[in-house]
Amino acid sequence: MIPALLEHLAAALAGTPAVPLCVAFSGGPDSTALLHALAQLPVARERGLRALHVDHGLNADSRVWAEHCQRLCASLDMPCAVLRVQVETHRGEGLEAAARRARYAAFEQNLGEGEWLLLAHHRDDQAETVLLKLLRGAGPEGLGGMRERRALGKGQLWRPVLALSRAQLRAHVEAHGLPCIDDPSNADARLSRNYLRHDILPRLVAHWPQATDSILHSATLSQAAADTLRAQWLPAFTRLHDAGNGSLAMPDWLALPPALREPLLDHWLHRRGLPAPTAAQRQQIERQCQARPGRTPCISWAGAELRIWKARLWALPPQPPIDPAWHCEWRGEPLALPDGGLLRLSDPAARLPEPLHVRLRRGGEHLKPAGDAHTRELRDLFQQGELPPWQRLACPLLYADGELVAVADRWLSARGEALFSVAASRPEWRPGA
Repeated sequence: MIPALLEHLAAALAGTPAVPLCVAFSGGPDSTALLHALAQLPVARERGLRALHVDHGLNADSRVWAEHCQRLCASLDMPCAVLRVQVETHRGEGLEAAARRARYAAFEQNLGEGEWLLLAHHRDDQAETVLLKLLRGAGPEGLGGMRERRALGKGQLWRPVLALSRAQLRAHVEAHGLPCIDDPSNADARLSRNYLRHDILPRLVAHWPQATDSILHSATLSQAAADTLRAQWLPAFTRLHDAGNGSLAMPDWLALPPALREPLLDHWLHRRGLPAPTAAQRQQIERQCQARPGRTPCISWAGAELRIWKARLWALPPQPPIDPAWHCEWRGEPLALPDGGLLRLSDPAARLPEPLHVRLRRGGEHLKPAGDAHTRELRDLFQQGELPPWQRLACPLLYADGELVAVADRWLSARGEALFSVAASRPEWRPGA
């Protein structure tokens, strides 16, 4: 069993282009086996083999683990970069999902042009993934499990040992006496994957010895079905998607058959860095698409919000709570807004002749736009200008001596025009969502 890993990797590398290689190295047994085996292959070394270790900062020993990974890589004469990330849990998606999102974002940012990131996922991981997707009500794409290869950042993600078992990787570790990190969270049966791994799958295999093979065969069939469907829904996505504002045409999406509608929705959400909804949430989305005109339904799930407005679907990360009493003095420097947005001047070096007071909407505001004969209520300006409702509460209002002179970069009074003319610059507003 020992030569299986080396032989498998040598054959896999022979069938790929001579691109730079990088291993996602957690320090656990699986990635340790992958990294060590690759280090024994000259063809991998010739491709500039290196390692990336992500320190999530979630365990008291995380820095010790990072140091362990660096020592092991040093013993193999291989560079190892430690990427320290901040795991944000305010999106409500759970710690596991938030850590995964932070980890893959770090990988994507640190992957070189054309470089391939190698992950140590194996066939047992694949069987767990398919079962988890089944329990979450996934369609063919989800039931197909993890893809062996896919695009990631400037390069590719590659799972070269997806056909091998956990036992084959662990045998390599034991045969070479390789030190590994023991992450205690891997034994926590409260986590869904661990519960499947330690309790459910062993029982399935005890009763059906061929269970893993059967699950993986179904995954292969599901991937083939998903690829066939993709050839139909991808052109529809191009037609329905507005690349300018990122929204989808709701009536046309709703008119698609479910087999095309669901993967198209997931593709759109994933492109926006958002998780897919559950089956129950999908049904709610479709029901809300029938809402009366004038309503703005919002369907929320962990890590995402989907809104229906102007006959289009809009997907956003969860909106942080906004303090309506927020205010700030501003002379033109980049100003972070409460919703994660930004207010700045078109000329970064410019400054206003006098500070303006920036605050948020409280109700009853009005403005006479430059060149307009009438004073307008802010509510009417928002409606006429088709400013999305979820952006209105966080829209920065600019005051001079208590007078509203600008509504972000959308409307300026005559006085506002004069103030920004002196600075030879214009306000620029980037909403948080």
